[in-house]
Amino acid sequence: MAGSFIMVTPSKADLRACNLTQHPVTIALGYRDAQGWVTEGWWNLNPAGCETLLNGALASRFYYIHAVDAVDGKPWPGRSLMCTRKPEFTIRGVEDCLARGFDRSAFFEVDTGEQKNWTIQLTDQNRP
Repeated sequence: MAGSFIMVTPSKADLRACNLTQHPVTIALGYRDAQGWVTEGWWNLNPAGCETLLNGALASRFYYIHAVDAVDGKPWPGRSLMCTRKPEFTIRGVEDCLARGFDRSAFFEVDTGEQKNWTIQLTDQNRP
């Protein structure tokens, strides 16, 4: 009697960003965790490249992205002000950025619709 073997592989759930523009793009991420607001950066995305920003199932509905064209320096427009700095960073809190020695940057909101997996696509059409 022959037995059958079924392998179940859990689906991968992550927050990813893909650069569908003609230029390299640098991005920072803002999100809320159990301890409050966090901003992190930087990820460098080559044209047609993708990067995983957060591993695992998404815990929030809203995430925030600050994206900058690495050639002309123009950021994607955004309404939410959060803290950033150069070079790499992880910053807790979004208040008093300048007073705490950080830059204040505009982030745009990404509504994942409470999905557990999401890919943000940066395109020339949604670029400034």
